[in-house]
Amino acid sequence: MAQYKRFGGIMAITLAATTGLTACGFGGSGGGEEGGGATTLDLLVPAYSDATQGLWNDVIAGFEEENPDINVELQVESWDNLESVIATRIQGNDAPDIYNGGPFAGFAEDELLYPVEEVTSDETYADFQPTFLENAQVGDTTYGLPWIASSRALFVNDALLEEAGAEVPTTWDELLASAKQVSELGGGVSGYGMPLGSEEAQAEAAVWLWGGGGSFGDAEQITIDTPENLEGAEFIKKMIDEGATQADAGASDRSPLFDIFVQGKLGMQVGLPPSVGQIESDNPDLEYSIHPIPTKDGGPFTLGVADHLMAFQNDGDKQEAITAFFDYLYTADVYVPWVQAEGFLPTTLSGSEQLADDEALAPFLETLPDAQFYPSTNPDWAAADSAFKALFGQLDSNKSAKDVLAEIQAQVDAG
Repeated sequence: MAQYKRFGGIMAITLAATTGLTACGFGGSGGGEEGGGATTLDLLVPAYSDATQGLWNDVIAGFEEENPDINVELQVESWDNLESVIATRIQGNDAPDIYNGGPFAGFAEDELLYPVEEVTSDETYADFQPTFLENAQVGDTTYGLPWIASSRALFVNDALLEEAGAEVPTTWDELLASAKQVSELGGGVSGYGMPLGSEEAQAEAAVWLWGGGGSFGDAEQITIDTPENLEGAEFIKKMIDEGATQADAGASDRSPLFDIFVQGKLGMQVGLPPSVGQIESDNPDLEYSIHPIPTKDGGPFTLGVADHLMAFQNDGDKQEAITAFFDYLYTADVYVPWVQAEGFLPTTLSGSEQLADDEALAPFLETLPDAQFYPSTNPDWAAADSAFKALFGQLDSNKSAKDVLAEIQAQVDAG
């Protein structure tokens, strides 16, 4: 049986159903100093789990001990409330000094944020994964500090592949062949879990379309209906039509489908770092391993997701205090335990190096330099995301892949 070390208190990654926790004694951002010459930094963050507030309190306590002239006041909100809270505070001229969120391009365009290089030391800035820094830019300027990361990898049921005489795949053709061999075992077993349902159709689309050399576009233009993307979409149909996937792929959502993998009824499925914790909790005897996602030609690829920290240019001179906080926060011995406890991946090179011996994380960390991201700084991405969730499952039908992509593109263009 493949053995994996548990990495911290792994939590399911969800940006919606989290418990809202608000710290007491939160102060506004007006004024850079208080009595005794101390500077106060206001920090607004989301709750990733019930542990989030305690983790931040530990970081703040350590920082204040090393920096007695700087106080940090914490406000923790649920993801459901976060966007309305930040919007209200900005409208009231009360933006936090430091904010942990997702989208940042609108704040940057309104000239509300410090460029990252103005609030980090050269050493800290150079420590980020280059692909994650590029994803945090508007134009050529970086405005978001990559905070936590998640990526995807292929989870493989070793026992099923061995029983079927199949090999762990690295290319699409190998994946098709191995998945068909597993499906032929029968008994309710399927080769590859293909989740094209509305939960995360855009993610499975990225796995295949980008794995064949396509993309969803960039900050300037969303491009779905392209020859490169068509190749990936057609291979999805081939997987379905040749019996390499579970039945009803077009309506299958990722989370319940991965439950089936955990039960030992799927040969392979793309999963996330917290999927390791799910297996340990629900079926610790499962014989499985984790590998890079197969691509058309076997080249490296992963779908990356990152949230960001950003610093608002408020009244008062807090730039040096913000820099001191970020430099402390991203020190590997401070940063890595926080990331591990919430079940994510580090966005820094030093963080990945510190976790290099963690067997469970290795397949995810190895692909971080090759991570590709949704074009979330494009205002049309929201329409594309909705279109994928509503329409991409039609690949599991008589409709051609070309028509499905054209329909998605049309919905994006319509706004």
